Amino acid sequence: MNPFNYKRRSTVSVTVGGIAMGSEWPVRVQSMTNTPTDDIEASATQCQRIAYAGSDYVRLTAQGVKQAQSIGEISRALRARGCDIPLIADIHFNPNAAMTAAQVCEGVRINPGNFVDPARTFKQLEYTDEEYTAELGRIREALLPFIALCREHHTAVRLGVNHGSLSDRIMSRYGNTAAGMVESVMEFLRVFVQEQFMDVVISMKASNVVVMVEAVRRLVDAMDREDMHFPLHLGVTEAGFGEDGRIKSAVGIGTLMAEGLGDTIRVSLSEEPELEIPVARKLVSYIASREGYDPIVGEYAEGYDPLCPERRETVMVDGRIGGNLPPVVIASYRPDELDGADLQPDFFYSGDGLIDGMHQFLVPLDRWSGERNVYPLLTLGEWNRCPDTRLRFLQLPASTSVDRLDFLRDRTDTVLVITPVGTNIPGEEQALTHALDHAGIHCPVVVRNTYADSSSEWLQVKAGTDMGAVMLNGRADGIWLEAPTFRNGAEVIRYAFAILQAARQRMSKTEFISCPGCGRTMFDLQTTVKRVQQATSHLSHLKIGVMGCIVNGPGEMADADYGYVGAAAGRISLYKGKQCIEMNIPEDDAIDRLIALIKQNNDWRDP
Repeated sequence: MNPFNYKRRSTVSVTVGGIAMGSEWPVRVQSMTNTPTDDIEASATQCQRIAYAGSDYVRLTAQGVKQAQSIGEISRALRARGCDIPLIADIHFNPNAAMTAAQVCEGVRINPGNFVDPARTFKQLEYTDEEYTAELGRIREALLPFIALCREHHTAVRLGVNHGSLSDRIMSRYGNTAAGMVESVMEFLRVFVQEQFMDVVISMKASNVVVMVEAVRRLVDAMDREDMHFPLHLGVTEAGFGEDGRIKSAVGIGTLMAEGLGDTIRVSLSEEPELEIPVARKLVSYIASREGYDPIVGEYAEGYDPLCPERRETVMVDGRIGGNLPPVVIASYRPDELDGADLQPDFFYSGDGLIDGMHQFLVPLDRWSGERNVYPLLTLGEWNRCPDTRLRFLQLPASTSVDRLDFLRDRTDTVLVITPVGTNIPGEEQALTHALDHAGIHCPVVVRNTYADSSSEWLQVKAGTDMGAVMLNGRADGIWLEAPTFRNGAEVIRYAFAILQAARQRMSKTEFISCPGCGRTMFDLQTTVKRVQQATSHLSHLKIGVMGCIVNGPGEMADADYGYVGAAAGRISLYKGKQCIEMNIPEDDAIDRLIALIKQNNDWRDP
């Protein structure tokens, strides 16, 4: 793992159907159907659409043996149409379904949190060391026949750990943590290695991007220590809908891919599954563009933990930027260009020096005359011409040598604005911040990235990947996102705030945790997500989960303050945290009852 330079992590190859993945192959992309698996025609048609969109694999849910058998029928229907995309069965709680699927599918995903252990109840359990060892023996005995069947039928296995579905046994010993996620999968993985079954792919997913990234990094570290080199499937589970889902996925997946991790990815959106593929393809293409360029020289600052980074220690300048303050957003728009926008930047940049006296501005040094709430933006060559001021912004190319910056040591009036010069934008920006720390320079940093794209989705992917990595790793105190081709400044500002929110650095709106839907979903997911968003999108202090079924309910929305979960056809259960408050209420009443529940707990705020 190297945040400064891109190089794929070396892995073994795993073949799923006729398509291999691993470091010798391009990063593969995949999606999952949201049709009922027993509806053979609808599922086959959707699989075909996903394949035509450019997916390498398709996953389908198999709640039981019957659904696993249906995947075999779907496979035959697809082959008859000339579509040979490999199919992967998704299993929860049902080893018998996994055994059936292993005989008819190219791959089977099992969840270590519920394949052997019973359904989680969030109860604290106590084990002696001997009892815990006995539980590991029980896992081994349960896995052996499954491994034998997969070996016989050349079926690949994905060990898919989700943050919200760790077993009570794991949570009792490790807590609901990234470390617990790692141990959950390592218990299973050791059995596969002992049995010399190597057609295994691993995923570590969470709706919380910070947890997901930490879990993957810790897994790689654990595997390296035990000389394991299995491919990784990356994804942010329940990423959500629209631009937020795309940005959240780009922040999490892109950060890890930039470090050389990931051999197959899925962008989980609460939309039609074929719409996930173009986003995933953009991510793969954008990261791959960093191959073959001159390496960036970088060295971690003393005390930096690459597995679980903390925010860089900086001075607070003028009580506005740095220290423990939330990261700021700077915008290259006039305030009147953002009239009516829900979110407003902390600072506006006015290249022509025009200001309004009501907002905070940055202006070029030659346009600055010392007005209140107006601050100079200067270059290194202009430093000696800048009069004393409580807050100044010094713009530096990321290639700047810290040897030229010794005069910044102990400064408490300067914010550094770092601009990229090469292709690996987050690599060079982070390298400079580590060099600053080595030199004892603790000025706050704002990263200023400019993108020429006119496509919203490309901008979401690129900015989310680049700026998200810098923020997730705690290396900056603000972001300045520029997109000169975008006339709609409010859109660009939304993306900037969404990146900070995905990195859990600054909450600016309601956090929606919504699943992408599958054959288990109990309601029209896309319509429901929009209705919940319309009712609660002003509650910026809350996280609300919208989950299609009980399997992906209280566990998968582990971080949510409130949950809206499909219980049965036309029936919804409402949660506060992990506790079910109202069960099986009519869907027509569910939004009003959700609002009432939020109000009962004094969490409601009027728009």
